[in-house]
Amino acid sequence: TLGRSDLVRRAMSKKKGDVMARERHNFVYGNEEEGVEGCIKRGIPEETANHVFDEMVDFAKYAFNKSHAAAYAVVSYRTAWLRCYYPVEFMAALLTSMMGNTSKITEYINTCRQMGIKILPPDINEGERGFSVSDGAIRYGLAAIRSLGVNVIDTMIREREENGPYKDLKDFMSRLSSKEINKRTIENLIKAGTFDSMGKTRKQQMLAYPTLLSEANREKKESISGQMSLFDFFSEEEKEQYAFHYPDVGEYEEEQKLALEKEVLGIYVSGHPLSAYMESMDRQITASSNQFLTEEEGRVTDDTVYVVGGLVNEVMVKLTKTNQNMAFVTIEDLYGALEVIVFPRDYTAYREYLVADNRLYIRGRASVSEQEGKLIADLIMPMDMVPKDLWIQTDGIEQFRANSDALDDVIRKHPGDCAVKVFSRKERAVKKLPSYKNISINGESLSSLGELFGKDNVKVVEASIEKMPKKRYDR
Repeated sequence: TLGRSDLVRRAMSKKKGDVMARERHNFVYGNEEEGVEGCIKRGIPEETANHVFDEMVDFAKYAFNKSHAAAYAVVSYRTAWLRCYYPVEFMAALLTSMMGNTSKITEYINTCRQMGIKILPPDINEGERGFSVSDGAIRYGLAAIRSLGVNVIDTMIREREENGPYKDLKDFMSRLSSKEINKRTIENLIKAGTFDSMGKTRKQQMLAYPTLLSEANREKKESISGQMSLFDFFSEEEKEQYAFHYPDVGEYEEEQKLALEKEVLGIYVSGHPLSAYMESMDRQITASSNQFLTEEEGRVTDDTVYVVGGLVNEVMVKLTKTNQNMAFVTIEDLYGALEVIVFPRDYTAYREYLVADNRLYIRGRASVSEQEGKLIADLIMPMDMVPKDLWIQTDGIEQFRANSDALDDVIRKHPGDCAVKVFSRKERAVKKLPSYKNISINGESLSSLGELFGKDNVKVVEASIEKMPKKRYDR
């Protein structure tokens, strides 16, 4: 039927091998339940029918007509040339083209970081409407800030170009009218970091702006009415003495600062709550949140085990029909968010970890539909609790014996939970030190061991989340 033909066309365009395999059977042998006769019943040899379907499968893998292929080749060549010779400008343009797509923006920003390109927060004196290049780095676009209209951005940029850079927060407020800026606009600009270059912290600016805005509005009214204030009779030294001083409150805690930044930009720019775990995540994670989206290439496969990692964003606990608790957990990684389903038995085992802002590794089986993909958890572990071993490599047993007392001194200074294993290269033997000689892994202990055995001979090895046994449940 035409309907079934369209189903096959859609499967070809989305490269869905499982659907194509099912339709091959229908095409060649038919399907009585669905009223499909099939080729064989119509007198076409089985070998010929399979050959025809093979042609369709090959076409589904990758197919272009010549005119499209030629145009595509030219665009690909030009794109590759720009990315090679002008990587910063190229990525800035690419990010601007995806301004409204938070998922893609996040993905491309991570690509920039892998390329060694620094991403700078938006700046009131340097920023443009879109992403721009600044001293070899990419400056975040002002249009990405929430509740900031294009007209307001254009006005701010035009004022800056005509009358010079903004000197400080009050100068910015004084030079723009109340039609263009309001409290919400100013708050979002501060949270996004647009005034960071003016020497005051975001927390100071957030506490000071209401007073500064009132002063700026009062001075505008006095200027319009031609009134003189008491300040006009003061000398410059006296004005400085009575000038507004920002509260001495320091900066927000890093996590709060990043949370406010994400609130107005949709993503983290100046840092990331997971930055301290990047190396571990690179080793442990086998799938990212964007691979669970329907339109992404390299999408996860249904019923396959994956390890994901990220921050707990939201936990929804629900009762099952048998009055047991289960949870729907939203995990946020470097690329976006993913829903994880935790069934009752696993919820009982791991519920202490399911707390907002916890950094977790979650292993589970993918459940993929045409609309979306989810993960059904079978193991949950905080990133800080992943078991680690400290490996020390020596030339031979003699070297180990010569340094054993010094090694014991380091362990005594830094007792901990990490097992110490020594590999002797000459004898090709491994010795695990007793548990009372477990060590704490930190910069000082690793530095001391590096001096004893050589920096390249001291390694911290994490256990693989993917290969860990499931937690045993109490019966």
